[in-house]
Amino acid sequence: MKTGSPAPAAGEPQWFKSSYSAGNGGDCVEVADAGTAVLVRDSKRSEDGFLTVGADEWTAFVRMAARG
Repeated sequence: MKTGSPAPAAGEPQWFKSSYSAGNGGDCVEVADAGTAVLVRDSKRSEDGFLTVGADEWTAFVRMAARG
């Protein structure tokens, strides 16, 4: 993934948007590493907040998604 925004202020999460995002207003999810968890939000509605997913659960999700 690559970053979709400038460097965050101290203490704020650094959000990453998928490099697969076309940038044409389509659906997109952003994630941020929070150490023991991963934060997930809708890039089009970032002001609406985010979900917090445990690091182990995120790893399991990514592995399952990679298998199809």
